[in-house]
Amino acid sequence: MSNLDAQLKHPLNSRMFTCPVQGRWTSFQLVDESGEGLPYAGLAYEVIDTEGYSHKGLLDSTGAGKVENHFAGPIALIIKEQYRGGKEFYEYLLERPHYPLPITELQVRAEQTRYSHKDGSRTQSNPAQACADFFCQVEVRHLVDHVAHLPPEAECRYPPNLGWAKLMREHGERGVSLLSNKHNVLEVRPLRALLPMLSTDSQFCALNLYQLAIMATLSYNQFGQAPDKTPIRDKKVNFPQKPSMGNWCGDALAKFDEIWKADPAQTKAYYPLYEDVPYSKRLEIVPFDPDLYPANSPDLEEKQEHPASVHFLDDRNQIDNTDTQAFITHNDELVLISVRGTNEKFADGLRDADALQVPFAEGVGKVHRGFYEAALKVYDLTAKYLDKFFTGQKLIICGHSLGGAITLLLSEMLRRQKKYRADIVLYTYGSPRAADATFVKGAADLVHYRMVNHNDPVPSVPGTWMNTKTSVYATGAALTFVNVPAGLAVFATGITNLSGEPYEHHGKLRHFFPVELGGKEKSSILWEPGCDTITQHAACTLAVQQINGLPNRPGLISQAFHGGNHSMVGGYIPSCWAALKRAQESLKLKSSLVTDREFDFVDGALTRITDQLRSKRDDLRGRSFKYRETHEPAVDAFNREVDKVRETHDRLATVHKDKVDEAKVYGSFSQQPEVLADNLLRWEAHPENRVAEQLAMAPRAVESDHELFASLLGRPIGAPHTLDIDSIV
Repeated sequence: MSNLDAQLKHPLNSRMFTCPVQGRWTSFQLVDESGEGLPYAGLAYEVIDTEGYSHKGLLDSTGAGKVENHFAGPIALIIKEQYRGGKEFYEYLLERPHYPLPITELQVRAEQTRYSHKDGSRTQSNPAQACADFFCQVEVRHLVDHVAHLPPEAECRYPPNLGWAKLMREHGERGVSLLSNKHNVLEVRPLRALLPMLSTDSQFCALNLYQLAIMATLSYNQFGQAPDKTPIRDKKVNFPQKPSMGNWCGDALAKFDEIWKADPAQTKAYYPLYEDVPYSKRLEIVPFDPDLYPANSPDLEEKQEHPASVHFLDDRNQIDNTDTQAFITHNDELVLISVRGTNEKFADGLRDADALQVPFAEGVGKVHRGFYEAALKVYDLTAKYLDKFFTGQKLIICGHSLGGAITLLLSEMLRRQKKYRADIVLYTYGSPRAADATFVKGAADLVHYRMVNHNDPVPSVPGTWMNTKTSVYATGAALTFVNVPAGLAVFATGITNLSGEPYEHHGKLRHFFPVELGGKEKSSILWEPGCDTITQHAACTLAVQQINGLPNRPGLISQAFHGGNHSMVGGYIPSCWAALKRAQESLKLKSSLVTDREFDFVDGALTRITDQLRSKRDDLRGRSFKYRETHEPAVDAFNREVDKVRETHDRLATVHKDKVDEAKVYGSFSQQPEVLADNLLRWEAHPENRVAEQLAMAPRAVESDHELFASLLGRPIGAPHTLDIDSIV
C-alpha cells in the first residue's frame, strides 16, 4: 500500500480532498538555561504531524531528536512519559491515595536543573541559540498532558509560536508546535520553587520566630481562590488575591517569585528567608482537575473538594460560627498550620468574652470555652488534612492573639492523638491565656515558644482570676514603680479565681524588651523573664480599675487594637526581624545576645524594683492586725514576686554569659552550611535587610562611669527624685 493509500484509509483523513506533501524533517533539542542538553538525554518523546500521525523516539545524549519523512507543516512535540526512576519520594506522590500526582520523567529532570539567574527571571539569551533555526522558551506544562499540579506559566522573552498550533487544528492542541525542515531549540524552564525556610528542630531559633510571625500574619487573609463557591464548574482554579495563602503557595512561590506582603495594609517589606527547592518539595496546594480527581467533580455539589476546602477554614458565615480562620499546607518534611487572631469585631466583644472554664476532653484540666470551641473547628480541618497527607512530618504550628490561644489547644489535642504520634513545635505571638494550671502541667511536654512584644496587653487576659460563672473576686493590690524602664511599670497581686484553678500561660516565654539607653539611643533584649512585674503589667493597670467588682477592660481593647505592640505588621514582625538581625550580629561577633551595658542597665532596674517590693511588703506588715489579716494574700504575693525578680535576674545573667551559636539562630539549617549561605545571600540582597536599625544592633559601649550610672538611674546623678507607690485598692 502506498503512503497516499495509507493516509486515505486513516480515520483522521477520511474526508481528504488534496494530497498532503510528505518527506519533511524536523529536528529539535531540549536544553537547560545554560544551553546544556544533558539533563534531558534519553527522554522518550512523541511527535504528532499535521495529519495526525505519531512518531516516537528517544532524545540522544545531547537532548536532541529528529523526525524524518513526516507530512508538511509544523509538528507538535509531546514528552509525557510517567516517571519510572524509582525514587521513593516521587513514587509516593504518584501513588498516594489522595490527589496522586501525574509526575512525568520530564518534570523530574526539570526539577534537577537550576536557574541561571538567582532570582528565577528568564534568560535573555542562551548559548544554544547559535545553532537554532528557531528558539523558544518552554515550561514542563507545555509538553505534558496533565498540568493542574504544575506552576502557573511565567512570562518569557521567546514564547512558543501559537500560530503554528492553530495551523495544525486539533493536532496542535497538545505539546509545543515546531517548524519543519528546521532545527528547533527549546529552553526548558527549571522546575524550582521558593520555600520559606523553617527549622524542623524542636529547639527555639530566631529564624522560626521571624518566619512564623509572617506565616501567622498571612492567616488573616482569605484563601484567595477564584472561583471559590461550590460547586465549581470550571476546569481549573487560580489564586489572584494578593496577599493570600493561596497566592503565596499556589502562584508566587511556585513561580519563584519572592513575595513579602502578608497584610493588605503592609507598606514596609519584610521578606521571609527562602530556600530554592525542587518544585515537588514546595509547600503544596493540591491540584484541581475534575477529569482526573473524582472528588473535584461539580456533581458533588456542596461536597465537592477544591483547594480552598482542603487547605482553609473559614466558619464565619456558618450557623455555629466561631469567627475562626486557619490554613494548612505541607511538604515532605513538615506540615504548617496557621490560625488567625482577633479582628475588630471580636475585639468589640472581648469585654463580654466567654471565659468560662470547661473540661478539656482530649486531656486534663479546664480550658477557655470560647477558645476551645474554635480549636475544635481547626482540629477537624487538621485531622482531615493529616488523614490525607501526613507521613510523619514535623508539625509546625503558629498563631497570633486569639489564634495563639486556639493553636495551643489544637497542638495539645494533636499531641495526645495516638493516631498521629506527631512531633510538634508551636510558636505563638501575643496569645491570651487559654487554660488552667492543670492543663498547663499536663501539657508540659508540648514544645511551645510564646512571644510577647514589649507592652502588648492581650497576653494579660483572661485574668488569672476570671471565670464567668463566678461573681466574687478577691481584691487586688497594685504597685507602680518609679525610676525604672517603661517596660517594668506596674505589678498587681492578690487577684484570685475563687471558683477553680487560675488561668495560666503555657510555653517558654520570649519577651521582646526595647531598652531606652538615654538620648536617642535604643536597644532591645529578647529574653525569658520570670516575674509578673515585667510580663503582666498590662493586666495590673486594669485590675486596679474596678467596676461592679470586675476589671474595667475597655482600656485593654483600646491598647490592643489601636496600639502598635499587639499588631503583627506594626509590632511583632518588626520585633522578630530585629531579634533575628541581632542574633545574626551576635553570631558574627561570637558574642552573647545581651551586652555588658544592657545587662547593667536592666540589672539596676531589677534591683530598684526589688527594693520597692520589699518596701511595700514591709508597709503592709506594719499596719494593724485586722488590716494585715485581710491583706495577707497580698503580702505573700509580694514575697513571691521578690523571688521571681531574683529568678529574672538569674535568667538575664545566663543570657548575658551564653554565646550565640548557629543552631540558636538558624535551627536545623545550621547543619547545611552551603544551603544556608546561598539563602542568606538571597535575603541580604534586599535593601530592607541591610538597613541599620538600632533595635537590631548591639549598643555601643558607654564612654564613662558617670554616663553608665546616669543610664541606670534614669536621671542625672544628684537630681532630686521621689518614690511613688500606689496605695492598696
